[in-house]
Amino acid sequence: MPAATPGTPSLLRAMNDRAALELLLTHGPLSRTRIGHLTGLSKPTASQLLARLEAAGLVVATGTHGGRPGPNAQLYALNARAAHVAGLDVTPERVLAAVADLTGTVTGAFELPCTEEAGAVGQVTRALDGALQDAGLGRRDLHRLVIATPGAFDPRSGRLRYAGHLPGWHSPTLLDELAAALPMPVEYENDVNLAAVAEQRLGAARGHEDFVLLWNEEGLGAALVLGGRLHRGWTGGAGEVGFLPVPGHPLVRQVTRANSGGYQKLAGVQALPSLAATAGVRAAAAPDARPAAQVAAGAELLRRAAAEPEGARLRFLRSYATALATGLASLVSVLDPEIVVLSGILITAGGEPLRALLEEELAELAPSRPRLVTGEVPERPVLRGALECALATTREDVFDTSR
Repeated sequence: MPAATPGTPSLLRAMNDRAALELLLTHGPLSRTRIGHLTGLSKPTASQLLARLEAAGLVVATGTHGGRPGPNAQLYALNARAAHVAGLDVTPERVLAAVADLTGTVTGAFELPCTEEAGAVGQVTRALDGALQDAGLGRRDLHRLVIATPGAFDPRSGRLRYAGHLPGWHSPTLLDELAAALPMPVEYENDVNLAAVAEQRLGAARGHEDFVLLWNEEGLGAALVLGGRLHRGWTGGAGEVGFLPVPGHPLVRQVTRANSGGYQKLAGVQALPSLAATAGVRAAAAPDARPAAQVAAGAELLRRAAAEPEGARLRFLRSYATALATGLASLVSVLDPEIVVLSGILITAGGEPLRALLEEELAELAPSRPRLVTGEVPERPVLRGALECALATTREDVFDTSR
């Protein structure tokens, strides 16, 4: 079938189809009259459009407006089951998987504890199958899968970099093995980048073209959005700020072997117990060595300090804000972003007291004055970003009726 050319009826129909589908995605069920009004189409043209989309399985009739009979009262909605996507959030301890329909509603989820014996391919397929089973779907029902990992896959070599702590994910043939095991297109993205995608589309960064997202959980990282697009860097390593040398802290040599640098040691989860002790805040109990347990203990320290930010607890919050601002100042000085989104459990646990202290400290260390905002996607932002990334590409494909 020849491609449509500018101005042809087929191209105009496809443009109108897409406009109507976007409206239904944004507003929910609409009547024929309302769709015609919002698109500027006549009633007969709007009726033809809806009939065409209903026949294609992209739109379904769903009830009537106010229960009134008649064609003008009939409501139409996007067919949520026209496509499904999946997202995976991978850490050294577990894989979170979720499946969403075309509207973005999560229809299935699964959490898989990681074991080295399972291997990366086994972890991915088991977690994905668990979420699919929960959604009542099979692998062939998925249009796209996006996998979030620490570090990034080098676009030239295909190997995972900056994530030596993720066992089983460094085989040079891993991407080929995953492609052979999975029937749907698969994309790979850095976990913090996907948290930024979630905030850009659903949260605190909506409407902002230039922003930095600062993340702190098991690792300290950043995502850079410039001109509305993620900046990944030549090897995919843009934003790996945990490796950043910082003033007042010894230089870390061969950081790829140590898997961290000065900023991670200064402001990462490992630094919180000593910062608290120096300020005179006593932890409830010593956390075990597991990263997730350290994060949970650190978050509890910060929540208690933020609940009563006075005396020793205020000193603790201020010292942590200073540590965070020390590395953030370098990013802000180079990039001059409009806003900085604060995300990750170990930042959001400090609440408004920590945000205000960090903004105050940053104003002393950096020449520009970006607004610091707390992330608005608190529920599994990395996984939500993976789903949003998969949905964006899938909607481009599904909404294109010209093919």
